[in-house]
Amino acid sequence: MEDLAMTPTSSTLAAPLPTSASAAPRAPAPGLLDHPLHWRWALALLVLLLALPFVATALKEEFYIGLASRVLIFALAATSLNLILGFGGMISFGHAAFIGLGAYAVGILMQSGITSAWVAWPVAIGASALFALAIGAISLRTKGVYFIMITLAFAQMLYYVLVSLKAYGGEDGMSLPGRSIIASGIDLAQDQTFYYVALAAFALAFIVVQRLLNARFGHTLQAIRENETRMVAIGFPVYRYKLAAFTLAGGLAGLAGVLVANQSGFVSPALLQWNQSGMLMIMVILGGVGQLYGGFVGAVVFLVLEEVLSSYTIYWQFGLGAVLLAVVLLTPNGLMSLLQRRPGGITK
Repeated sequence: MEDLAMTPTSSTLAAPLPTSASAAPRAPAPGLLDHPLHWRWALALLVLLLALPFVATALKEEFYIGLASRVLIFALAATSLNLILGFGGMISFGHAAFIGLGAYAVGILMQSGITSAWVAWPVAIGASALFALAIGAISLRTKGVYFIMITLAFAQMLYYVLVSLKAYGGEDGMSLPGRSIIASGIDLAQDQTFYYVALAAFALAFIVVQRLLNARFGHTLQAIRENETRMVAIGFPVYRYKLAAFTLAGGLAGLAGVLVANQSGFVSPALLQWNQSGMLMIMVILGGVGQLYGGFVGAVVFLVLEEVLSSYTIYWQFGLGAVLLAVVLLTPNGLMSLLQRRPGGITK
């Protein structure tokens, strides 16, 4: 039997010897749970975003710099929601609470004289993450519609708490004396500077999310979304993974709230209302639930449509609803799924 095992077969003799090129190791193909960044497309998009303020200034359309900043902020918020909704299967209807809490934390600290971004921003992000940890620790013990309702209930509770805080404007909200200070040479009061800070924050958060999704943590989270019962059966701490994702999403949403407060110079309990959470969910659905670029694409489409349609009619929500209906019917996986059907598309 040993002689037979050692005897080369005809297929072995016919096989060509490996050359240096063919023997070179190849990068493994992305798996079903991997979400590659697609550097060629990502770098092209980054170049366009970096050039946008210069183009807008050259065309004397500085308004679009502020609009682009708002798009990046809500793209960050939608990406944080997509982390738990699209990749974790957790349908949270109270995600706006983390945005509002981050915004209020910056506003309250600024009212107290703390204007340094290096102090106020980490505190705001930490407050949102801790609040998400507390909510998640309770909410994740439920499932389905009960999870949706309990996240909404917590968000509404925080909304009414902030309404009752008359020292910080109550229902009317409060104005910020200015924007946060990063360094002496970086003036966030200038829209172009603020735009680049928002772009840097979004890009950093996006890369963090992408790296996590392609790591063991992200693979486990997506496997829990697909079959939580099986993941529990084979010994994974499902609750801890979901709680970690929920907390991280809350912290990223808090960062978006920080940027919202700085851009508008105003915070109010309206940031925490349930319709704000619904708006974020619409962005994710438009772009693509469980798609890496889904939050970004959804935010761009939603806010650009809002801007264009509102310039023609006060009933712009009707047109947006028609677009959303068409997306749901024609592209069930969002606008990003259109690229999946094209050879060489940026999605898998």
